[in-house]
Amino acid sequence: MWKIKSGAYLRFCIGVLLIPCGIALTRTVVASIGASAALSLTGGARPFLMVAGGVVVAAFVFWALPVPVRLYVLAHELTHALWGALLGARISGLRVSGNGGYVKLSQSNWLIALAPYFFPLYTFIVILAYYILLIFFDLRPYALVWLGLVGFTLGFHFVFTIYALAQDQQDVRDYGRVFSFGMIYLINMLGVCLVLLMVAPLTLSDLIRRLAGDQTVVWRVCGRVLMAAGTWAWGRLSGT
Repeated sequence: MWKIKSGAYLRFCIGVLLIPCGIALTRTVVASIGASAALSLTGGARPFLMVAGGVVVAAFVFWALPVPVRLYVLAHELTHALWGALLGARISGLRVSGNGGYVKLSQSNWLIALAPYFFPLYTFIVILAYYILLIFFDLRPYALVWLGLVGFTLGFHFVFTIYALAQDQQDVRDYGRVFSFGMIYLINMLGVCLVLLMVAPLTLSDLIRRLAGDQTVVWRVCGRVLMAAGTWAWGRLSGT
């Protein structure tokens, strides 16, 4: 019992620490997207524009058309299975339906449980298929179309992740909402950074420098807030 509770407390503390990290990373991602969008208006970032357009189209399709729940459930359960297999779990059953699904694994951990919320399976398949086909065919003339499809599958992942997390998910409850939401958000934002490095006019050194600056600013603010809160609490306790 103590081991279970101590694990939950540890995950909660990690989740709290992830909040400032997520805020700083959001600042970095928003600034990077803004700079890339401004450059795309002058025709200098067409790959970025295609990916961004694909994300927007996916969001519009989700809003305007019947929600393809079965397609998401399939990706969700296959992602559990994929990460379970990669981490040494045995798969003994898989079921997918319009009302939900499940996969039976011999073991699990937070990576396996939360993987569907941060790993865009369809995007991975699209990228893998492109580079495999590139061995046999010259697909470079269709590179922008491919990037649009990458953006569309990313958008599919993002909107369905939000859709799923808005409901009560057992995967999230098992590892605590603070830890789960914090980790899911942080890894998704890191994924966005990776995509930006591939398609936007952004270098790794620029991204690291911007992220380091944002982390410094956010953690400095957190430190000031904690000091102010501590001073206030001490004053209340001491009666001064």
